[in-house]
Amino acid sequence: MTEMVHGSIPGGDGEPILPRWWRTVDKWSMSCVLALFGMGLLLGLAASPPLAERNGFSAFHYVERQVMFGSIALIVMFAITLMSPKTVRRLAVVGFGLSLIAVALLPFFGTDFGKGAVRWYSLGIGSFQPSEFLKPGFIVLVGWMIAASNEVAGPPGKTYSFGLALIVVMLLALQPDFGQACLILFAWGVMYFVGGAPFLVLAGIAGLTVAGGAFAYQNSEHFARRIDGFLSAEVDPTTQLGYAANAIREGGFFGVGVGEGTVKWSLPDAHTDFIIAVAAEEYGLLLVLVIIVLYATIVLRSLFRLMRERDPFIRLAGTGLACTFAMQAMINISVAVRLLPAKGMTLPFVSYGGSSLVAGGILIGMLLAFTRARPQGEIRDYLVRSGR
Repeated sequence: MTEMVHGSIPGGDGEPILPRWWRTVDKWSMSCVLALFGMGLLLGLAASPPLAERNGFSAFHYVERQVMFGSIALIVMFAITLMSPKTVRRLAVVGFGLSLIAVALLPFFGTDFGKGAVRWYSLGIGSFQPSEFLKPGFIVLVGWMIAASNEVAGPPGKTYSFGLALIVVMLLALQPDFGQACLILFAWGVMYFVGGAPFLVLAGIAGLTVAGGAFAYQNSEHFARRIDGFLSAEVDPTTQLGYAANAIREGGFFGVGVGEGTVKWSLPDAHTDFIIAVAAEEYGLLLVLVIIVLYATIVLRSLFRLMRERDPFIRLAGTGLACTFAMQAMINISVAVRLLPAKGMTLPFVSYGGSSLVAGGILIGMLLAFTRARPQGEIRDYLVRSGR
């Protein structure tokens, strides 16, 4: 059974850890992550000084904090890539449990910082958003459940995973954080589909999601306000979407020039949710396309490497991590160009935010650990030998 899953190709157990890690890790994806972080610092130098000035800090206060949290994120990412899939799974289960408890306690001990949604714990010197850390643990745990359900006499992991997803979504909706709730449902749906879900089941879940959105619109002023602003025929130029749309339009193909943008003086979230508007205004469409290519490279390379993976758990969890990473980036960029209503979601590794950066490091670290080359041969070799 071990040979079936992991193959019989020599593993080189006597090889030192770091040389083996360097030989097996996806260096292109890791380089793209570093490039995204570097661009985030570059854009932070442009976007954050106005906010720092308004809050009475030094000009590069937020950039310095981004360097600090980004360094922690990269160290965590590197450490996780050294782990085996079994160790990553154990880490994910513990992390998910702690994050779920933290999310459940938000209504009692959390704060909204005046943004209308209780998503953070105030720590005095900073804040902590537990939902960011919930995602990677949830994805790996669900991947494990669905993979176990496909084994002979395995547990009903698909049913359990759906129940777990509903619990997480309800806790996030209480904040309210419908953006993260949708991302959790998306991650579960991707893994359920890859794990062999019937189409009718997915269609039914999509219908329930639409019904839940309609219910939230009727009962949540925070949610309804964002939907109404998105559906409005004309964009109020004094809103965040109005400022972002104008900045993107002014930037054109090559931008107005480094430091010459004006949107950073108007947008309160220019360094976080709308960082792509700063990139489009000062550096133009060219830099935005580069950022999109970097995200696409990470996701596509990861998916292609996972296609060669024999272990169902690694395939499912890795696919969920890669697709969720892509969807978060897509949502952030889509909000800035008004393809989606405002979600309050950061651009991974580019936006400012300690929780977002460290949680992104955990997610990508897990993905890189799952996509490391392992001595198992090609999955098609096993399928041919078994006559499938």
